[in-house]
Amino acid sequence: MMKNVIAVLVLVIVLGVLVGCDEQSNNNKPRSASGVKEVTATVRAGSDGLTTEQRNIRDRLTEDNKPGSIKHLYVISAYSGQVIIYSTVRGKVTSGGKRLTPTTVSTSNPNNSASDGIPVQIGGKNLRTGEVLQDDGTYGVSGDYLYWWDTKGVYHQHYVSGGQIVHVSNQPLAVKGIIINMELTVKEKE
Repeated sequence: MMKNVIAVLVLVIVLGVLVGCDEQSNNNKPRSASGVKEVTATVRAGSDGLTTEQRNIRDRLTEDNKPGSIKHLYVISAYSGQVIIYSTVRGKVTSGGKRLTPTTVSTSNPNNSASDGIPVQIGGKNLRTGEVLQDDGTYGVSGDYLYWWDTKGVYHQHYVSGGQIVHVSNQPLAVKGIIINMELTVKEKE
């Protein structure tokens, strides 16, 4: 009888330790204010070794950089669904916040080590930046305006604000009407 009691006590202690360890590992995971724990997922790559997201990004960069490509830009009213502006786009639409150089650099690098950032050359000086060159070869973030050149070489700049839906496609859309058709503009002779 005593052996059974001891066996049960040992079992309770072992289970208590195991549950405590499990609780301890669960306590290290981030929790929301409502008590929901972080969850992870296993993502399988396709036969090409890429995830769907990676494939979409690769294909977008490829599409954006096709020599001679033409896109079609539509600014649509979020209220009426009517096309406010239409324009062809030579190449791609670019955000106003994109740059060829980083926006911040370190001007004093006594060690010039990799921990000081990524090396960049600006104005003939070797500097370092904490910014990372993006997949499209630019620095910066999407800004509050877009710009592009149409197929006639006319430059356009559009500030995005409330009530607009901007749609860019590599094929024209069938729309009922267009209020401002930028394709009817004529480029001035230089």
